[in-house]
Formats: sequence, structure tokens, C-alpha cells
Amino acid sequence: MSDSNARKALDEKHERNREQRIEAVKRWVAYIKSEPPEVWGPQQNAVVDDQLEAAQSIGTSAQHHQHVKDVAADIAAVKDDDTAENE
Repeated sequence: MSDSNARKALDEKHERNREQRIEAVKRWVAYIKSEPPEVWGPQQNAVVDDQLEAAQSIGTSAQHHQHVKDVAADIAAVKDDDTAENE
């Protein structure tokens, strides 16, 4: 396989992976719209907790760890704002 063919195959693989991730996100959105937060919330928390644990196990920096906490706080703030607007 030439370098250009290898690159094309890799690009195609990346595009398939991207499409699969988008479809997974769409399925998750449909799921959370069809179920109350009490059902999907703990599931999402488990995924996030596992991702954080995995990141910590590879020795991420304190700066990155703080960034993750800041992003999580921002997401929680948006969620709280959305909840307040919908009430």
C-alpha cells in the first residue's frame, strides 16, 4: 500500500469513526429526551467519573485536572440555568 493509499484509508477510517460518534451522541440525546434525569443522570455520572478516573490514572497534570473541574462546573452552571429557565 502506498503512502497516499494508506493516508486515504486512514482518513476514511477517521470519517467512519466520526460518523459513529455523531450517531452515538444522537442516540444519547434521544435517550435523555425520552427518560427523566433520575434515570440517565446516574449513567452519565458513571461515564464521566470513569473518564476522570482514567485521566487521573495516567498522571495528568494538576493544571489539566483543574481545567476538567472548571469545565464540569461550567456545564453544571449551564444546566442549572436551563433548568431555571424551563421552570
